[in-house]
Amino acid sequence: MKELMRCAALLAAGMMTTLTPASADSSDSGRPITVAVFGDWPYNQNLLDNKSLLIDSVNADPAVSLVIHVGDIHSGSMPCTSAGILPPITTSNPGWNQGIYAAFQQFKAPMIYTPGDNEWTDCHKSKEASAGDPLKELTSLRSLFFARPGHSLGLADKGVISQALSYNTAYPTDAKFVENVIWEDSHVVFVTLNVPGSNNDTLPWTGTFSNPGAQGQELVERNGANQRWLQAAFSRAEANHARGVVIALQADMWDPAALAVGGDGLSAYTPFVRQLADLSIRFQRPVLLLNGDSHLYGADRPLANPASATGTIHGTPAVPNLTRITVQGSTNTPAEWLRLTIDQSNPNLFSWTNVPYCKNPLGSCQ
Repeated sequence: MKELMRCAALLAAGMMTTLTPASADSSDSGRPITVAVFGDWPYNQNLLDNKSLLIDSVNADPAVSLVIHVGDIHSGSMPCTSAGILPPITTSNPGWNQGIYAAFQQFKAPMIYTPGDNEWTDCHKSKEASAGDPLKELTSLRSLFFARPGHSLGLADKGVISQALSYNTAYPTDAKFVENVIWEDSHVVFVTLNVPGSNNDTLPWTGTFSNPGAQGQELVERNGANQRWLQAAFSRAEANHARGVVIALQADMWDPAALAVGGDGLSAYTPFVRQLADLSIRFQRPVLLLNGDSHLYGADRPLANPASATGTIHGTPAVPNLTRITVQGSTNTPAEWLRLTIDQSNPNLFSWTNVPYCKNPLGSCQ
């Protein structure tokens, strides 16, 4: 907390352009830690009604010290919430986000959430009942899930560094991005970034929500903030001699479905992926990217071989130290969460397994 207050004071004086070496709520013990990761949950009312299946499974693991949700708190065929937005949109579901917030608060460990496309970027779409203006939906998310900048969700409070409090004063619009946070634990730097699906919010907003000027400005501001925040995370890792970096965001930036005919495309992620590649190469130590979006669990090294199917998408040099995990979506079977272990004694630093939380794939799991 003292570190966050010091950062805020420096910002007020217009002096702070990079993050300071000390970490918010950091641990220097180097002990193994366990993180529960999931995303694309819950995708329907039945899953929300049976939220205890997932929550109790995570809470029952005494080793879990942190929970991360990598975005999409409802399906792409459900109305957005439009909570607190006036005039209200008749097709919206204003209570949904509050229900998710209440569920997040039931995790014993600190809980970190980063937004996905379904809860803001795609709210203009007819399949989401044209239920919300994307920018207003993002504002609504921030006012609920990020009402206390610098703090986690969950029953246990964790101090984190929010971009809203620690931003480069040369870029004042970065202060909007309260959802982007950095923290350290067990000599590892963690960072979350608002990088959503739908080709990074480049699919044109439709109907009454069409607003190319506002959408273009949103993209420029968010991309810039994300790039500076990713740089800050790696600079911090290098300054603190961190053993690794963990990045959590929503978009699957190598999703083959997005490249198929009629798909959303992946080109709008290329600048970010190239920056990630350059930073990872310079860092040399293990880097782990956690994402959801495409719903089906998988793990790979997407940039290790520039000539591979994933390596050719964004045209980067070889990045052998970057591992990527896509977490299982809530409507796929088996229903499971990712149990990530970070252990300094492990030469690979990261290991993981999937933990089933429901034995009835045709019942309450979906």
